[in-house]
Amino acid sequence: MQLNLAEHLRASAEGSPDAPAIISGARRADYGSVYDECLRFAAALGELGIQRGEHVAMMIPNIPEFTISYFGCHAAGSPVVPLNVLLKSDEIAYHLRDSDAAALIVPAGLLEHALPAFEQVDSCRHLIVIGDAPDGTVSYSGAVSSAQPITDLAATDERDTAVILYTSGTTGAPKGAELSHSNLAGNAACVATQLTPIDSTSVCLLALPLFHSFGQTALQNTHVLAGGAMVLMPRFDPDEALRLMTEHQVSYFAGVPTMYFAMLQCEAAAGFDASRVRYCVSGGAPMPVEVMKAFNERFSVNILEGYGLSETSPVASFNTLDRPQKPGSVGYPIDGVEFRLAGTDGELITETDVPGEIQIKGCNVMKGYYGKPEATAEAIVDGWFRTGDVATVDEDGFYFIVDRIKDLIIRGGFNVYPREIEEVLYAHPAVTEAAVIGIPDDRLGEEVVAYIACGGEQTASPDEVIDHCKDRLAAYKYPRQVVILDALPVGPTGKILKRALRDL
Repeated sequence: MQLNLAEHLRASAEGSPDAPAIISGARRADYGSVYDECLRFAAALGELGIQRGEHVAMMIPNIPEFTISYFGCHAAGSPVVPLNVLLKSDEIAYHLRDSDAAALIVPAGLLEHALPAFEQVDSCRHLIVIGDAPDGTVSYSGAVSSAQPITDLAATDERDTAVILYTSGTTGAPKGAELSHSNLAGNAACVATQLTPIDSTSVCLLALPLFHSFGQTALQNTHVLAGGAMVLMPRFDPDEALRLMTEHQVSYFAGVPTMYFAMLQCEAAAGFDASRVRYCVSGGAPMPVEVMKAFNERFSVNILEGYGLSETSPVASFNTLDRPQKPGSVGYPIDGVEFRLAGTDGELITETDVPGEIQIKGCNVMKGYYGKPEATAEAIVDGWFRTGDVATVDEDGFYFIVDRIKDLIIRGGFNVYPREIEEVLYAHPAVTEAAVIGIPDDRLGEEVVAYIACGGEQTASPDEVIDHCKDRLAAYKYPRQVVILDALPVGPTGKILKRALRDL
């Protein structure tokens, strides 16, 4: 069946051309102008010789050109390859080669690493620069302004690849998850109409990076589908986030747990009026129950936690407003999606409250990893995607994430799940960030180590934190070492990077 993700933008532009689409600093763009520029960008790709089906990489922060280029590529029938804006030259070159990108779009401010990478990859033919374009590159504004808009969207099939999203690469080289137009359109429709009903009056703050699946689907694609407005924030700052939410009467916010905690602690929180905020959504990492409770009580909101991965478009399960929520739960599978749990022996788990690997089947599961059939065959077995995440399910069908399989600590033969310890750490009044890892130990195999950061005027010594855990955890679980840092390392979405802690 024919389907193009850009049809959502076309429908919103034709229905309400003057409605606000993008707010970025002093810049305002309505749906009519955004769609027109998308069609011009699609035409510019054609004039450069980019053929339908050729991949276009985008290394763009949260600025209007991301959304315009994203839907412009879809309009032209070119799959999009969003890249992390923090990548260095060799990393960029790897992604360009691995994805077979024919072009790279980048702001002038990121050329320090993008230009050397582009020059390394002969198969990437065009470097399109937003801003001052050096010789030998293509000016984004020049190409778009001189192009005549295409007259119709590319006739893509629902199973055609729309986006190639790269995994974090924590277990090897990053792999590109191929998501179809159907994957992404269906996931956006589910979020916008079933989980947190969004309409043309909705205004979201887009602080999550757009190159990440969470920001793309749960914010950009859902609001384009609904005809809502997006307030773009290139870099998250808690005080600025609350200011923008007040100024633009934001009704919808989605973020990772560290964003919520930062806003809870910042100076602007004292005067923030959250009465206009209808929906708060959390994902990307497990939400500590203590953080959720504190934020909900402080701002009189109800954070809805969900779960998903790049490979699942990304939303796979969610708490919803029409059913009771359970703190610490990621809800239940969304419509059209099935979950099952499997033990380490591969046998399916049918009992409640027994940990097992989440396996997912449904309309949101990727086509596979681009150019990696063996990795695809290992990840998707009989249509079930193996997530590598451990969870339990209760008698009401609510799922609770226990941990990543790779993060499991085996101490003296006992399984220790870091998230359980992290919940206890967050309950300490001085702890603002916490992460638990296992380190090699000659006697026990692995030992439990906690990394924490303290905030405000409260402090705690390592011994105090260990005693706090000893009082609340079994003897084999509590951390034997506590390392206090000024701040824990985080990735572009604010997710704590345990691999960086392991490197320490």
